[in-house]
Amino acid sequence: MVRRLTAVAAGLAALAAIGLGTWLQIDERHSLGTAHTAPHTAPDRIDVHASIQRVDAGARELTLRLLVVPRGDLAEAGGLSPASALTLLTSAAVRGDLRFPAHTRISSVDVPVSLEGGSAADYPFDAYWTAIEVSAQMDGAAVPVNMTLTGRDPLFTQLVTAAHSQGAATFEVTVERTTSVLLFALFMMAAMWALAGSVATATWYLVSRRRGLVWPALGWMAATLFALAAFRTTAPGTPPFGCLVDYAAFLWAEVVIAVALTCTVIAGARAEFTGTTR
Repeated sequence: MVRRLTAVAAGLAALAAIGLGTWLQIDERHSLGTAHTAPHTAPDRIDVHASIQRVDAGARELTLRLLVVPRGDLAEAGGLSPASALTLLTSAAVRGDLRFPAHTRISSVDVPVSLEGGSAADYPFDAYWTAIEVSAQMDGAAVPVNMTLTGRDPLFTQLVTAAHSQGAATFEVTVERTTSVLLFALFMMAAMWALAGSVATATWYLVSRRRGLVWPALGWMAATLFALAAFRTTAPGTPPFGCLVDYAAFLWAEVVIAVALTCTVIAGARAEFTGTTR
């Protein structure tokens, strides 16, 4: 009866975990597909479709892909090219204005955008913000801009405030780690401490009972020491060394395991030498 109840409880726990994971994935997928709009309804306008392709926390910048489509009398060939020379004027965070010659097909273009605030050392709790502003001119005259912004980086979620200001589309953007990244980083820290505690417990058992040099145990401890370093590199987003994960778990776990392994070898060698093994 107890075994049956245990199996049922384990099955329900597994289903709950699968359901929670599926819900988190759907929620993040919905967030990635959300378009934030600074609308303008004029028939003669410039449509700008922007998407955040990648966030580089180390370089403190994001890559913004822009697709520019003239509409109405500002376009020719079905919006593929502007009727006159087109210039997109951007905010200081966006590195450079964009110019498109008249009667020339417009292709999508990637531009870097500087990020402010936050620090990669705070991973996985780091967050950054930037201001993206776009206005348009044709032959030196201002033209309306209708702009949408969508997030595409699966490792970051975006909080966006969109508006029009003096004829320009403006977006206040905050980017932060997704829930899945946060949960995995917390799991990594818990796993590191669990492994360190396991090695320390094995050391206490071997030393207190004078088991000598138990080579399988020593091999496992040494393997765990180096495996943690490889495990650390699997952190999503490849955070730099010295982030919160390192100071809260990784470095201490390595110290505990290294000290435990050394104590086990010294105590085991002494027991072997004096013939007091059990």
